[in-house]
Amino acid sequence: MMDYREINQLTIEEALPLYTAVGWTDYTKNPDTLAKGLQQLQQCLYHLAAYDGEQLVGLLRAVGDGVTIVFIQDILVLPDYQRQGIGSTLMTRTLERFSGVYQCHLLTNQTEKTRAFYTSLGFKEVSEQACAAYTFVN
Repeated sequence: MMDYREINQLTIEEALPLYTAVGWTDYTKNPDTLAKGLQQLQQCLYHLAAYDGEQLVGLLRAVGDGVTIVFIQDILVLPDYQRQGIGSTLMTRTLERFSGVYQCHLLTNQTEKTRAFYTSLGFKEVSEQACAAYTFVN
């Protein structure tokens, strides 16, 4: 049975295999930066992890003020555990936790699989909201 836990600390040794397994090379090519980010978990808004026993198999990291905005920083699930409802549970629990928040945002890739996942949870593409999204990436 999957165990979902709110967490306020996570080691690089625990997290790096998850980021590596899903191919998030922007994180894995510089593990020191990821480690520094993980050291700041207590200063961020919310973190929910999914464990199979003691193995981390899913993670959602959220930032924001928790009142007017929540930004889903990361949501990832080990490939062998995908399509089992873990990502949906992580997101649903987060949306329930912040149900009164005005806006919940995330930035992700444009694959059909990704679009289907987020629209199934009620998310809409920014263009459908008569809005524009901008990003600056170093």
